[in-house]
Amino acid sequence: MLIAGNWKMNGDPSSMEEFGRMIARAPEATAKGIDLVVCPPFVLIAKCADRATVSKVEVGGQDCHPEPSGAHTGDISAEMLAACGATAVIVGHSERRTDHNETDALVAEKATAAQRGGLMAIVCVGETEAQRDQGEALAVVKRQIENSVPTNLDPARLVIAYEPVWAIGTGRTPSIDDIAQMHAHIRTILEGRFANAPVRILYGGSVKPGNAAEILAVDNVDGALVGGASLKADDFLGIALAAPAKS
Repeated sequence: MLIAGNWKMNGDPSSMEEFGRMIARAPEATAKGIDLVVCPPFVLIAKCADRATVSKVEVGGQDCHPEPSGAHTGDISAEMLAACGATAVIVGHSERRTDHNETDALVAEKATAAQRGGLMAIVCVGETEAQRDQGEALAVVKRQIENSVPTNLDPARLVIAYEPVWAIGTGRTPSIDDIAQMHAHIRTILEGRFANAPVRILYGGSVKPGNAAEILAVDNVDGALVGGASLKADDFLGIALAAPAKS
């Protein structure tokens, strides 16, 4: 089980106090076999990684450039993230796809770059509300996985995060049956692409302590990608501790 926190464009040096509380409480979750990753803004990655050195909390980035270096003003490479202490990176988040017009092809390049740089690639997929209303959700996610996840990736260092776009930060979540259907669909696609190698599938979209237990108990849900609730130690660890034991 993996619980990953995406701080998005939130946080400053004062956030280290809250991160310290996460580290202090992390053993409660890791004792249950739950992996924890926190993805702060780039300016805090090195600070967080240094603080987490003696803990089991991993630190990740929120994006990376396909190239290892070069004339790409404002961009960050996977190698730079790793040098700062990151062990994972989120690529293809819907906010990147929308705000920066990222295509599936670009996301695939970034996922490849992430693993080239020694990072775990957390590849995000998910449909908009219009696509779900039109009955296209399964087809959209299938297309995103096929085009955003190269088959030459190491499945042991690959995570898929399913985030219905319409549920991110809105307080709305799909029904449990909808989540189960989508995660089973994603599992089938991944098994066909990676010869039954295990790839963890996270659910993201307004996950909070109050609904985490029910969501994390669903078959093929191997954890959560948490947005706003990951900014507070009590909420983030509350989600992690709500995870049921799975065989």
